[in-house]
Amino acid sequence: QVQLVESGGGLVQAGGSVRLSCTASGDIYTVYDMGWYRQTPGKEREMVAVHTSMGTLNYADSAKGRFTISRDDAENTVYLHMNSLKSEDTATYYCHADLVDASYRYFDVWGQGTLVTVSS
Repeated sequence: QVQLVESGGGLVQAGGSVRLSCTASGDIYTVYDMGWYRQTPGKEREMVAVHTSMGTLNYADSAKGRFTISRDDAENTVYLHMNSLKSEDTATYYCHADLVDASYRYFDVWGQGTLVTVSS
């Protein structure tokens, strides 16, 4: 059983910073792309940042210049450092990963979500 476990988030003031973490656990062979998405009530889930296994970083326009995605492949962990937070960044943030387990089965996995609330 593979899963993504997220941590971080919570209540932060506008202009502040927060770091989200997400670790893939289970009998994992390799992890490909890892990324962060966010969703607010009534809206579709949107990409925030993706770190491919080849090292390419993709950011939503709203995240460029403020958010930084990084990963630790030894720990199967991806981070999202969010700076200069705005009230519109308030959302539930979901971690996502494409990975293969030790039985060479492919998984498209989502974390349980972590709420980030930015107070103005």
